Amino acid sequence: MSLTSEYTKKVLDEVQYNHPNEPEFLQAVKEVITTIEPAVKQEEERYKKTALLERLTEPERIISFRVPWVDDNGQVQVNRGYRVQFNGTLGPYKGGLRFHPTVNQSIMKFLAFEQVFKNALTGLPIGGGKGGSDFDPKGKSDNEIMSFCQSFMNELQKHIGQDIDIPAGDIGVGGREIGFLFGQFRRIRNSYEAGVLTGKGIEYGGSLVRKEATGYGLMYFMREMLNANNINLQNKTAIISGSGNVAIYAAEKAMQMGVKVIAMSDSNGCIYDNNGINLDVIKKIKEVERGRIKDYLQSCPNVQYYENNSEIQAIYNIKADIVLPCATQNDINIECAKRLAENGVIAVGEGANMPCTIEAANYFIEQGILLAPAKAANAGGVATSALEMSQNSMRYFWSFEEVDNKLENIMINIFNMCQQAAQKYNCPKNYIAGANLAAFKKVADAMIAQGII
Repeated sequence: MSLTSEYTKKVLDEVQYNHPNEPEFLQAVKEVITTIEPAVKQEEERYKKTALLERLTEPERIISFRVPWVDDNGQVQVNRGYRVQFNGTLGPYKGGLRFHPTVNQSIMKFLAFEQVFKNALTGLPIGGGKGGSDFDPKGKSDNEIMSFCQSFMNELQKHIGQDIDIPAGDIGVGGREIGFLFGQFRRIRNSYEAGVLTGKGIEYGGSLVRKEATGYGLMYFMREMLNANNINLQNKTAIISGSGNVAIYAAEKAMQMGVKVIAMSDSNGCIYDNNGINLDVIKKIKEVERGRIKDYLQSCPNVQYYENNSEIQAIYNIKADIVLPCATQNDINIECAKRLAENGVIAVGEGANMPCTIEAANYFIEQGILLAPAKAANAGGVATSALEMSQNSMRYFWSFEEVDNKLENIMINIFNMCQQAAQKYNCPKNYIAGANLAAFKKVADAMIAQGII
């Protein structure tokens, strides 16, 4: 989509000039700016006068720090840690921590920027932030991961708090890592501030459904999107890229809804079972043994396994009705999108953050393929984190059914917001635009109400 407003053109040019070496961040900003332009043009003078877009695209604060730790061989290792507190207009900063070797400032900023809009869509009082490190937990012992997490928290604790900034998990940060981080925070602060981290264990202030929330929420959104377009999920086939937390519980909820999941993947390759994936085996491999997806063949030897190559992820060659990219950003490029369209896909649900490139997303929309955008479709995780915060504040504990019902209602409301905004601005069925427009209006109005800060 080309820009027609001089103001939006100016802001996008300035962002590109000021952040030339941050492609992921630029991609995220471009997607938002190009889709919110209809709303910006309605109040362009007001937004220009208050430099609304300039402030919206600049983080309030970026914290970068070194993380020294000692491995099992007694060797000192050093990683880099980040926390990007992007926008706290709607509430304390909220967003996950990612431990992965690809982490850099661009990825942290893109994730934090996306989080601002995602959190706004939940309707809950939370701002947007994100953090993490280029530390790779794969292949590390529990002692090494504990050593790293404690060192990481030594610095992070200066910048967070249950009314300031509440981190959670993301790629590479699960219950084990959250436990080590929370324990170190408690030791340093000498107080039990349960609401400072979410994704905690049930035994010490966590919430039921938090583990399942992002995957479950994705499927609740997909159900609403398909129903609105007179499509029934029942008896559809699905492929799910990834085999981590989001992928596993998207698969679980999809199966409960009558969908047959026929393929899942990891960074090495994918498994394909036309009779349907055995999710118990996947859970054992990924949640207990922390193994590779290829290990599935040891339990199910008749299943096919395909290695990835540099051109297209193997899983995207498999024909299915529904595609759920739940791995990482830019997983689906234009070539993948064309292959999926050729194979007759009817809907794509973004479980990961920005898993489709802009070109791929636009191609899906042009081809009439329904696309559930990440900032709306995968908001169930942060929504349930906010529900965990509520329980911590009340010193109370809701049942699985209570939290799941609240999550389902939140996802239904998010879809309705996206659909209504898309219709209002004459882009029906473009749920990317609908999500961005609905979230933008909420954040923009709050920013103007609070003055120039």
